Parts: sequence; C-alpha cells; structure tokens
Amino acid sequence: MVERMIVGPLYTNAYIVSTGKKECFLVDPGAEATKICSRLESLNLIPQAIICTHGHLDHTSAAREIQSRYLVERDHRIPIGIHPNDAPYFGDGAEERHRECFLPLGKQAAEVFDHLKADIPTADFLIEIGGSILESDFMALETPGHTPGSISLYSELRGVVFSGDTLLFKSVGRSDLPAGSADALVKSISTQLFGLPDETRLFPGHGPFSSIEREKANNLLLEGERTF
Repeated sequence: MVERMIVGPLYTNAYIVSTGKKECFLVDPGAEATKICSRLESLNLIPQAIICTHGHLDHTSAAREIQSRYLVERDHRIPIGIHPNDAPYFGDGAEERHRECFLPLGKQAAEVFDHLKADIPTADFLIEIGGSILESDFMALETPGHTPGSISLYSELRGVVFSGDTLLFKSVGRSDLPAGSADALVKSISTQLFGLPDETRLFPGHGPFSSIEREKANNLLLEGERTF
C-alpha cells in the first residue's frame, strides 16, 4: 500500500509506505505533521522510520514534529534517515544552508522558508546506497543532481520508485540551486531511473504519478519547466 498526501506551501507529495500489517515508513513528510499523523491513525499504521529523498525543507520539515509526537504519546522513536551528502541540511547549522537555497528565489520563496524553517530535523542514521530500507524490499538508488545527496527508493518486487525531486511528471527537479548539478541530474535520470523496467510506477516528490515508460517517451529533461 502506498498512501499519498499533498502537504505544505509547495504541494509536496508525502508518502506512507506499508511494510507490514501495522508497520510502515514515511517518505518526505514536508509539512502538516497533524494531517500526516491523523492519516497514520486512521490506517492503524506505525512508522518505523522517516526517509527523506533529499534535504530540502519542503520534504523534511514535518519529520521532527512527527518524531516528537510518537515519542511522547506512544513512547515510540521513529529514526530519520538521509543520504550522507545531504546531512548538512539537517541539525545544527543547517538553517543557513536552507536560507541560501530559498532566499535567492524571491519574496514568495522567502515566505516559504519562514514557514518551514522552525522544524529542521536532525538525522538519526545515514542511508546506505544499495542497502535494504528497514529490511524491506526497498533499496536506495543514488540519484544526485537536484542536491548532492538526492536518492530514489526502488522496489523491484512492487515495481515502484519514489524519485523525490529528481524525476517528475514530464519534468525534472531544478539543478540551479546551491550544490545542484545539471550534468549529474541528467546522468542520474538516464543511467539510474531510465534503467529501471518500463512498467515501474513513478511516485515523484511533486505533481502527478507517472511511469518510467511514460517519462522515457515524454519527459523533456532539462528542456522542460522546472519549479522544485
């Protein structure tokens, strides 16, 4: 089961991914912790981890509140994971790095930053590329370009991939933010994501669902409009 919620001022796709009868992990809880926790309660699922596909605040800012709620209300700790190369977006000193990303984009982006910045999470573990996520059928693919530590989560068994802001519906994530790389982004998509089976369902960080086959046929890569 994959449950999507659209959260926050940038309409981020946050996902609940079932891994067992009452267990799941969260992907990119970018905002609206109360909404996410309420949905978890209604599904009777308890998160075993929070996985962030990259470190940008619109994908991470609800993680700390969700973690705190479960610790206080259920005495259950939910570890938060990130790729080592995006660890600088987390913890002490990370606010300045986020400020560098948001503020050059104008007044509206600055307002988004002010809305999200209070909840910068701290990483509890670093995600190993190629390793199993929570001993599940999901593994992490290294897909940098949007950020240095961007990852995608792939399950061959389920035929799904969570691509974060690397690959979107008929578009790609932007690579013009600090530490972004257009060359790395194209390489990640071409060699990693487009190398997956065509029938693989694509769950991106923003926008509609898609598939690898559809994106190989229709995605304009860097010629398309990039907004995230």
